[in-house]
Amino acid sequence: MQLGQFDKRFNSSARSMFESNEAQKRLKYHGLIVALALPGGVFAAPQSGDSHASATDQVIQAQQDALSKNTAGKGYGPQSPRDIDALFGRNLVSFGTAPKSSEMNLCNIHFHKNAEHKGGQFAKFAGNGDGHGYGTGYKYVGELSAEELAKPAAEVCPSKHGGLYPGDTVEVHYVYSSARVHPGPSLGACLNDAIKNPQLRVEAQVMVLVNDSKAKDFLELAKIGVKGGLYQALNIPGDAGKPVQYGGSTTGPAYN
Repeated sequence: MQLGQFDKRFNSSARSMFESNEAQKRLKYHGLIVALALPGGVFAAPQSGDSHASATDQVIQAQQDALSKNTAGKGYGPQSPRDIDALFGRNLVSFGTAPKSSEMNLCNIHFHKNAEHKGGQFAKFAGNGDGHGYGTGYKYVGELSAEELAKPAAEVCPSKHGGLYPGDTVEVHYVYSSARVHPGPSLGACLNDAIKNPQLRVEAQVMVLVNDSKAKDFLELAKIGVKGGLYQALNIPGDAGKPVQYGGSTTGPAYN
């Protein structure tokens, strides 16, 4: 996913990779799917759903109607989330394409539970969620083995909105900024006093949580460093298929 410009608020279900060591587990590759693996003794016992109540269809429709009314004719660009299998769009607003990520500074790494964007093997709707960004999105529709779905022992990312379990989907965002910044714990790290409206690019990877002791170490996939004088994510998977790119904005109540 490539973004030209975007507002600085992502879906509220995002968790920063710099926020908690509990998020830094292991990954494995599963065909063209990147699978976040949970070695024995790392993941939580009984699997459970999100702990919030689900918003009704009427609530979601009212939110969408209000959004359409408040943004009509104001020239906003395409917004996330998107069905990335659908190449046709009706929003004709255009703006400059962000530079390559290698020409920008990494400013944040975070993830969303469930895929923010529908596409490929992540096409099962998770439901309306709570109406505030938690519990919605899209899930993996492929098959996993009983071993990959086994229930280990410790909790991962527990919260009042629920934790993470084998079989869950996450969408990881590596966020880059044209500003002179360094990686930080929120999207505010993508801005500085010199520029409040930088160009940004998000390199997104959708991953499936599995219980697999042979997984790649997620600390390696979230490893950062300096290349050519710019902060970079050094080990973004490059074997997950051809990326889909689009110019637009992110989720949230503010717009570009």
